[in-house]
Amino acid sequence: METSKAILLRKRKLSDTSLIITWYAESLGRIATVAKGARRPKSVFAGKLDLFFEVEIQIARSRKSTLHTLTEAVLRNPFGGIRSNFLRTQTASYFVELIELCTEPDHSAPELFHLLQRAFGFLDAQDAGLRAVRHFETELARLAGVHDAAVLKSDPAAALGALFGRLPRGRAALLKALAEG
Repeated sequence: METSKAILLRKRKLSDTSLIITWYAESLGRIATVAKGARRPKSVFAGKLDLFFEVEIQIARSRKSTLHTLTEAVLRNPFGGIRSNFLRTQTASYFVELIELCTEPDHSAPELFHLLQRAFGFLDAQDAGLRAVRHFETELARLAGVHDAAVLKSDPAAALGALFGRLPRGRAALLKALAEG
């Protein structure tokens, strides 16, 4: 059994009663888990597994695949303010897409977890803005080793796009919405 703080990135239906949850965990990196029975009304996971939630998770590692078993989840921070308006939710979704694009499964990078945690804390308390998006992109590019703000005057998003072959599709729509808002 392994325990870590984690932020829920994605969830999808596996069966009538179970879910596949993708997390970014502080000590485990990006991992996928099966939450058996999570869709049942009286599940032990009820109310603990929603997008952007910060949760203390316990997993049992699979020996045969990269899909591990979620054995326990304790809600730490629901970041409820992110759901208070569409632009905050859209921005948080963009941050999740960037993290998924820039990370490999089962590769721990605690600094990426802390970046996402700080970004969600900001969006929980304040409206999203172009400055917040640029800051997140700049920090992610710095952590990826492709951007040094003190040396380069280049666009960190372009550096990330060049490194990973693309940027998330939702970026253009998000930037347009932020410019209008």
